[in-house]
Amino acid sequence: MLKIFCSPSRYVQGREATRQLAPELLRMGIGERALFIVGPTARAQTEPMWREGFQQASLTFEVHPFGGQCSMAEIERGQQAARKFNATCIIGVGGGKALDTARAVANALNLPVVCCPTVAASDAPCSALSVVYSEDGVFERCLFYTRNPELVLVDTAVIAGAPVRYLVAGMGDALATWFEAETVQRAARPNTLGGGDTLAALAIARLCYQTLLQDGQAALIAARSGVITPALERIIEANILLSGLGFESGGLAVAHAIHNGLTAIPETHDCLHGEKVAFGTLVQLVMEGRPTAEIEEVMAFCVAVGLPLTLRQLGIASLEPAQARLIAERAIAPGETSHNEPFALTWLAVSDAIRAADALGRAFMDRSGADRRVG
Repeated sequence: MLKIFCSPSRYVQGREATRQLAPELLRMGIGERALFIVGPTARAQTEPMWREGFQQASLTFEVHPFGGQCSMAEIERGQQAARKFNATCIIGVGGGKALDTARAVANALNLPVVCCPTVAASDAPCSALSVVYSEDGVFERCLFYTRNPELVLVDTAVIAGAPVRYLVAGMGDALATWFEAETVQRAARPNTLGGGDTLAALAIARLCYQTLLQDGQAALIAARSGVITPALERIIEANILLSGLGFESGGLAVAHAIHNGLTAIPETHDCLHGEKVAFGTLVQLVMEGRPTAEIEEVMAFCVAVGLPLTLRQLGIASLEPAQARLIAERAIAPGETSHNEPFALTWLAVSDAIRAADALGRAFMDRSGADRRVG
């Protein structure tokens, strides 16, 4: 199996980086007619900065309002808008679903894409894929592309001003990166690119986890105050860049499959992607029979930053047998990343692991006296 590593062509991060969007597009020779796919909140936060830059650079743009869900219908709407405008570049601004939609639109039209995240809630901005949901928010499938974004531009001033829950959710998404990449490597399974893991991918995934443990709490304190510190800069980089490169070139396993299964339960729809992935990470560690010390290190981190360890924190007050089976069967559906584990899976084994992880989480929180709320 050939080893494969991929990444965006260019990554730019820093305070008020949005002001450099037009100059970066000129540097890369793209953006002559740019279609922005952006929701109302992200537009209010960033438009004054990029509008000024585009005017100074004499670049033409149009804004297409994002509808809130990365669904096939939303992707088709974006394609129609891009064709009507005769766009030469797609720019996604906002959270993960807006950026997923922008990448899907760009891929369908064979156009370059730029991702400008306004929250550090997931590792989506750097990837060459989109997660597609139904209009009701149920996971449907992943769309895979031949290339990563031309540019990922991360304005840490915008992210520092976003609700703290998004930063924490991003840490939950990043938390799975090392454990999933390590599992894929150990099982000699292909990464999301269909190739083997490089040393670089594994090192990046490991660094992602180390950065979370080192800087997570300090970054959270800074974000609560709306200030930018070196710790916050590092966590934003870990959430977006390190996790993005680590998951794509390292691979995924049970943690993200559990997330996908949880989306089938309506009670979880108010939870963010990374919150469900954090619980999925705990399930994966339980399924793999990881050492108690390793599991407790992960649980201690989750408690410290406010990530969920129990089903109740995800909105499931009491897991019914039918719900457990639904989550488990969805998590081991054909093509799911759970099959990257080095052992065969059954829905019953996954269901047991979900219940065991929930019990471990509840016991750990009782011992630590942790706040049971999320967000």
